Amino acid sequence: MSNTIYFVAGEASGDNHGAALMRSLRESDFDLNFIGRGGPQMRAIAGAQLKNWIGDAAVLGLWEVIKKYGYFRQKFHETLNEIEENKADAVVLIDYPGFNLRLARALRRRSAKRKIIYYISPQVWAWNRGRIKKMARFLDLMLCIFPFEAELYNKSGLRTVFVGHPMVERLRVRKLDIERDANLIGLFPGSRRREVRKIFPILIETAHELHKHRANLRFEVAAASEALASEISDTLADAYLKEGLFRVVTDETAATMQRASVGIIASGSATLEAAFFRLPYALIYKVAWPTYLAARLVVNVKYLGMPNVLANKEVVPEFIQHRAKPNTIVKAVLQLINDPAARDRMISEFDRIVAKLGEGGASEKAARAIVEELGAT
Repeated sequence: MSNTIYFVAGEASGDNHGAALMRSLRESDFDLNFIGRGGPQMRAIAGAQLKNWIGDAAVLGLWEVIKKYGYFRQKFHETLNEIEENKADAVVLIDYPGFNLRLARALRRRSAKRKIIYYISPQVWAWNRGRIKKMARFLDLMLCIFPFEAELYNKSGLRTVFVGHPMVERLRVRKLDIERDANLIGLFPGSRRREVRKIFPILIETAHELHKHRANLRFEVAAASEALASEISDTLADAYLKEGLFRVVTDETAATMQRASVGIIASGSATLEAAFFRLPYALIYKVAWPTYLAARLVVNVKYLGMPNVLANKEVVPEFIQHRAKPNTIVKAVLQLINDPAARDRMISEFDRIVAKLGEGGASEKAARAIVEELGAT
């Protein structure tokens, strides 16, 4: 049996999850043809039929989306046409809700037969739970990575499978047998350029203040790409800080999280990764004020960091927007450095949080659920 699946991923994390899912689907008994839009990892598996568009598609913030409205409108219609022209039997949408939810709705209007599957559930529970019932009308299958999401979606009548978090299997193989350096602080300023430009200057000032309190401290900055590493290094040079105080590394996030004694982490996937590696940390986030104010109008959750969301309490201190000030972050970091009991409490909470993410094998479970859905046609 041959089936064509059209994938849509718009960010680096989605490319990573999509590639792992493709590899698992290749092991099924189905004869599958992969096309769509994603990144370099997905293209390496699917070949030239999959467009690598992540460099342009991955944007952050309301203003950046508005500026690129014409681009997204064009790509939206191109995607619809490609799905129709290739007679895709199923469409797998990976996270990226601003684009993918609209695409799913438009696809359902065009065809009731084509399977529409969502992997890595959009976090509508955070900003508009009322959309869940609407989503049930145009999706055939939702694949969730958090257990509480499955409960919410199943209540709406949408067939939902909790597959676990793909992070677990990816990070498990990156565990190192090393001791933490008591004098090393890990800095994780984010994976997008605009994000880093907002957050990293605050981290520099925070590091400078921490160094005044403890002269032995050193700081390792985890850069998400060589381009960001270069920009971060230039920023440090311009700051005229003590030579040797900072070390910038690329593709070593997991290692830095296991070497450092404490971290300061921008909100995003790294917050859960740090919990997995049992790194005590403080969370920081800052965006342009229009983006922040727009988010405040629609977001309806107490916490930004996923460890706090999953625990339903503030396990990790959050310093967001106007609260992202070096002096307050310094106090939180010094407590984690100087108070072993505070560290142990946070690590114990991390263990409970990570246990909720499943035992691994998320990609294999997601692939099985997709194959079952295709077999139901």
